[in-house]
Amino acid sequence: MGHSLYGGWNLHRQVPAADSGVSESVRVCTGVDSHGDPHLGDDLSHDDEGRLPQHQKCGQEPQGLFVTWIVNWLIKPFTMYGMASLFFFVVFKAFITPELATEYLAGAVLLGAVPCTAMVFVWSALTKGDPAYTVVQVATNDLIILVAFVPIVKFLLGVSNVFMPWDTLILSVVLFVVIPLAGGMLTRYFVTQKKGAEYFENAFVKKFDGITTIGLLLTLVLIFAFQGQVILENPLHIVLIAIPLVLQTFLIFSIAYGVCWLLKLPHRIAAPAGMIGASNFFELAVAIAVALFGTTSPAALATTVGVLTEVPVMLFLVKIANKTKGRFPA
Repeated sequence: MGHSLYGGWNLHRQVPAADSGVSESVRVCTGVDSHGDPHLGDDLSHDDEGRLPQHQKCGQEPQGLFVTWIVNWLIKPFTMYGMASLFFFVVFKAFITPELATEYLAGAVLLGAVPCTAMVFVWSALTKGDPAYTVVQVATNDLIILVAFVPIVKFLLGVSNVFMPWDTLILSVVLFVVIPLAGGMLTRYFVTQKKGAEYFENAFVKKFDGITTIGLLLTLVLIFAFQGQVILENPLHIVLIAIPLVLQTFLIFSIAYGVCWLLKLPHRIAAPAGMIGASNFFELAVAIAVALFGTTSPAALATTVGVLTEVPVMLFLVKIANKTKGRFPA
């Protein structure tokens, strides 16, 4: 689910669906066409004004990728752990028992360790981010999930004395990352072989634009169907959980967006970088929380609160990014 929305992005030469986005994104940055051959002629040439097309600037502006990787994997999981621990165990200790605090912390850690849901493409579009660069940022983070997510979660929850079985974590990554990614790559390969890259990019991918949106909405409906009663019965705890999650979102956005400003990166790269760091792959976080702790567990509730807060907070961050666009290079 978290990867299926890549397909809605039309680049200069229409990069296709995100499920095939990893290999295509690498090709976009390295100057290799959809058949694996190096671009010749006008694909690598400058435009009429002597500039390279935007989607070929990825390799020339790698700082945006490094910012995204460092913030998402070396900063975000640990600030989430620190923020959640501070509020659940210290600030709100009069309202939350230690047992509940531990499970809320587990849910928060799951959110903090899985960056960038498919909604990132919506936020990037609203800030007029570079779609080609956004695909690369998201696709490379998805690759990092394969190797970094499980050990980070295992470590942080181990520090909190929360038992997290390796097999459940690995199975969740396989189901929500590996299978969609492999399915997309295989689909692209076979459709391209049979009907050509132009058909895949201009006709096949567009057939799924509406389906991906429906799928994301259906995921949200299922999440709230399981958690609706729990939410209604615990309004105070919803607010208490939301506070550190919202503060964490603002913190990570500020770090990523601020570093991009210091590096003098263009806004079309800086805005998506901030959004990717701030956004969470909530589908994966909710799935793991439900699998380990149950559908009505405090950990699952914490991840659901993350879903509740994400859209309004991210829309506010979009507004901030658009208002500060003039402070970045053109």
